[in-house]
Amino acid sequence: MREEAPYGGATQNLKRVRTRHFANAKKNGIKITGLTSYDQLTARIFDEAGIDFLLVGDSAGNNVFGYETTLPVTVDELIPLVRAVAGAASRAFVIADMPFGSYEANTRDAVHTAIRMMKETGAHAVKLEGGIRSADQIRHIVDAGIPVMAHIGFTPQSEHQLGGHVIQGRGAGEDQLLADAKAVEEAGAFAVVLEMVPADAAAKVTAALSIPTISVGAGPHCDGQLLVWTDWAGLTQGRIPKFVKQYAQIGQTLRDAATAWKSDVENGEYPGPENSY
Repeated sequence: MREEAPYGGATQNLKRVRTRHFANAKKNGIKITGLTSYDQLTARIFDEAGIDFLLVGDSAGNNVFGYETTLPVTVDELIPLVRAVAGAASRAFVIADMPFGSYEANTRDAVHTAIRMMKETGAHAVKLEGGIRSADQIRHIVDAGIPVMAHIGFTPQSEHQLGGHVIQGRGAGEDQLLADAKAVEEAGAFAVVLEMVPADAAAKVTAALSIPTISVGAGPHCDGQLLVWTDWAGLTQGRIPKFVKQYAQIGQTLRDAATAWKSDVENGEYPGPENSY
């Protein structure tokens, strides 16, 4: 996210990315970058690389805890991960995901969860899924003074209701996508994630909103892009979504390193004199 900050310099030199920088990026046609992070090591690296925001997603269910879906993830499991990321990131805007079951029942639960996330982690905002159905929750959280990033299109917490990993916003679904987008904007969300949405539909939503749209497999016309870091860096094994471009093969690098170390130990080559006291 490159823009002139009020106190001078590009955003790489900002002391902290804020919600106003998201708004300014949308206004000035500046692309926003986001990655997930679940620990202080990656958070520090991505922060130093100038990534604009870090999402501590409930995708930790798949990438940290080994669950098959995001549904089992709890608030108590996410809080220490968010705390680690927020503590390591000095510049990036840190967003805490609100897991399944922590906000759907009523606005009271939603506000309670959002407050816990902010008080106990040092995060700067929260994210929750759903358009029209979550508008009241978003409104109450924002009224409590907490920034909200919305999430519409394919919503992983609803994957069983949606019939699996199915692209959203096709055909008549485009009208629903736009209605959901307008609902979260009116409720006060500062940005909205569009996941697994046709590029043309995402472009229409982006043009219709005053808040930034963030693509997760929603094409190039959104105001920003977000990827799960383990997919993007080649650490994930198995199926990789079509929309992911892999920028590294960390999984293979770690495998090669582990194989080499095992061989050195078994052959008596490690530790050598230079590794001994």
